[in-house]
Amino acid sequence: MSPIVEIENISKCFGNTRVLEGVSFTVQKGAVVAIIGQSGSGKSTALRCIDRLETVDQGRIRVCGHEVTSPGLDLHQLRRDVGIVFQSYNLFPHLTVLQNIMLAPRLVQKVAKTEAKERALAVLTQVGLAEKAECYPSQLSGGQQQRVAIARSLAMQPQLMLFDEVTSALDPQLTGEVLRVMEKLAEGGMTMILVTHEMAFARKVADEVIFMHKGRVWERGPASILDAPATTELRDFVGNGL
Repeated sequence: MSPIVEIENISKCFGNTRVLEGVSFTVQKGAVVAIIGQSGSGKSTALRCIDRLETVDQGRIRVCGHEVTSPGLDLHQLRRDVGIVFQSYNLFPHLTVLQNIMLAPRLVQKVAKTEAKERALAVLTQVGLAEKAECYPSQLSGGQQQRVAIARSLAMQPQLMLFDEVTSALDPQLTGEVLRVMEKLAEGGMTMILVTHEMAFARKVADEVIFMHKGRVWERGPASILDAPATTELRDFVGNGL
């Protein structure tokens, strides 16, 4: 079976700063891949290139059958297949939780209102927030808002979910509730790539860990590499508890 994500030798600069250099990796369907590394190592940029939120200067990216680096890419179709959740929740404050989740299926996928509502209620149940359907974002905690953001992506029925440091703005208690939702998604077979600082979560859930350093894939392997790093850089990173 061909991988759901194929990244081949991608490089990218912001001005004179090279942020990615010769990055390559693949992700199989149903796998959970954690990308770790210090701030500025290129991990979030690599994730954003997968969804074409950033473009690469060279190399090739293929995701869910889409040639992401092709000029002829159907961006709408790519983003139907790939969901992404950020550190900021980006919920519409004037819409209820239910309306926030129904919006994209209605506008992008042209789903009927009744089906969109059914989907929204189903994904809210999945993230443990069915009782908050008629609340507004301001009435929710940060952890609850992040779970709504995850539900909103799930409502589009993506093949792949990307998570970009989704817990970094949350306190430990709220972080736990978001990570439990992500763990359930992994158990359900969702293909996931997550940029994270949560080493314990990476150890527990990730099928593969990719350690990035200076814009490169420095070390990669099963989660056990966190306990027995092959490079000094990963050993220092894990040892610092970052």
